[in-house]
Amino acid sequence: MGLTSRTTVYALAALAALCVALLVWLWPRLARPGLWPVLGRLGAIGMTQVTIVAAFACAVNSSYQFFGSWNELFGNVDTAPVGLTQAAGGNGGGSVNGISSVHGASLVQPGGDQQLSRVSGLPDGPAAAVGRVESVKIIGRRTGVVDPAFVYLPPQYFQKAYHRMRFPVIVALSGYPGSIYNLAQHLRVSQTAGELQRQGRMQPTIMVMIRPTIAPPRDTECVDVPGGPQTETFLAKDLPEAIKSVYRAGHYANSWGVMGYSSGASCALQLTMRDPGVYTTAAALSPDYRVKDDPTTGDLFGNGPGRQARIDGHDLMWRLKHLPVPQVSVLVANSKHGEKGYQETEAFIKAVKAPMRVVSILPENGSHNFPTWVREMPAALTWMNDQLIFPQDVVPRHHAKTPATSAAGTPTPRATPGRDHRSLRAEGPAPSPTASAHR
Repeated sequence: MGLTSRTTVYALAALAALCVALLVWLWPRLARPGLWPVLGRLGAIGMTQVTIVAAFACAVNSSYQFFGSWNELFGNVDTAPVGLTQAAGGNGGGSVNGISSVHGASLVQPGGDQQLSRVSGLPDGPAAAVGRVESVKIIGRRTGVVDPAFVYLPPQYFQKAYHRMRFPVIVALSGYPGSIYNLAQHLRVSQTAGELQRQGRMQPTIMVMIRPTIAPPRDTECVDVPGGPQTETFLAKDLPEAIKSVYRAGHYANSWGVMGYSSGASCALQLTMRDPGVYTTAAALSPDYRVKDDPTTGDLFGNGPGRQARIDGHDLMWRLKHLPVPQVSVLVANSKHGEKGYQETEAFIKAVKAPMRVVSILPENGSHNFPTWVREMPAALTWMNDQLIFPQDVVPRHHAKTPATSAAGTPTPRATPGRDHRSLRAEGPAPSPTASAHR
C-alpha cells in the first residue's frame, strides 16, 4: 500500500477504531490493582493514541502530499545519477506524451498518475478546446535528479494557428515539504491560469508545477549544497533545458518566469536575482529573503573557504546592498496582519533600486496558508503575464536568425509588452488587498 493511497488511510483509520474498541472492552479487566494491570492500561492507552495520531497524520499527508512514498518518509531516496532514455529510432523521432523529443534522448518522461486523477477542475475535453495537464518526470542532465512535475499546456498549444509559436513559461514551485499535488489541487495553478486565459486576461502560457525538494526529506532551499544536492543547478539549468527539449517553450529569459509560495516563494526570488539570464520575472507569495540553516536543511553552505560568500550570496538584502542589481521584475506578497514576514517584505521593497522593479500585494489580513495564496494568484498571474514575451516564431534551424547579443554574449531581451501596472488586486471573497508598484 502506498503512503498516500486511500487504502492506507482507511486501513489506519480501521486500526485506530479497533484499538479504541479493544481499549473500551478490556478496560474493566485492566482496572484491577497491581503492577501488570497498570502496565496494561498504559500500554493500551499508548497504542490507541499512536494509531489515532498515525491515522490522522496519514490522512493529512494524503491530502497535502508532504511525503509521496514510504521511502521519502524514512529518507531512503535513491540519489544516484540516472541515464537518459533513448527515443525510438535514435533520431529524435520518439515522443513523450505525444510530443517529439530532441536529439534522440528524452529529458522529460511520462510520470504516471502522481495523484493527478484526484485533482479537481482539470481540463476535460479536446486539448485544442480546453488544454491539457500532463504528468511527467523531469530528468536533470547535469544533476542526475529525477523530479515529478505537472505541465499545463493551453488550448492554443494544440491549435493549428499556433503550431509555429513558442509559448511563455511560468514555473510554479511548492513550499516545503510540499508536492506538485498541492500546486495543482490547493493552489489551483492550472485552473486559475486556464480561467484567466479564457477571460482574455492572460496570454497562452505553459505552466510547469514542480517541487524544489529534490532530496526529500531534506529541505535544500534551492541551494547548490557543497558535496550535496544541486537544487539551483537543477532548477536554473536542467529544468529549462528539459522543458525546451520537448515543448514549444520560449528560448530566451524574457519568456520565462517563476513563482511559488512559502519556501517556494523564497526560491523564486533567489532564482530570479541569482540567475537573471534564465528567469526575468518572479512572483513570491509569503517569501523569506535569506537562506539559513535549520534542522530541516542541515548544513547548506559547507565549511572552509568561501562559506561566508555562499551565505551572503543567498541573502537577498545583502545582494541588493553589495552587488549590481539585476534587470528583473519581481512581485512580493505578504499580509499586514496574520503573517510574520510583513516587515521584512517592506524592507525588501525599499531596498530595491533600478533597473530592478518590484510590485507588491499587501492585504490587510491573511495567513500563511492556501486560502490567502489562492486569493493572490489571479493578481500575481495577471501581472506576470504582462512581463513575459509572446508570441515567438518557431523558425527552422537553417532559416534561424542570430539574436542580437549583449557585450556578455547573451541574447538581448526584447522589449516587454503590456501595461505598466501601478496597482494590483488579489481576488477572492474577502475584500481585495491593493498592491503598489515600486521602482
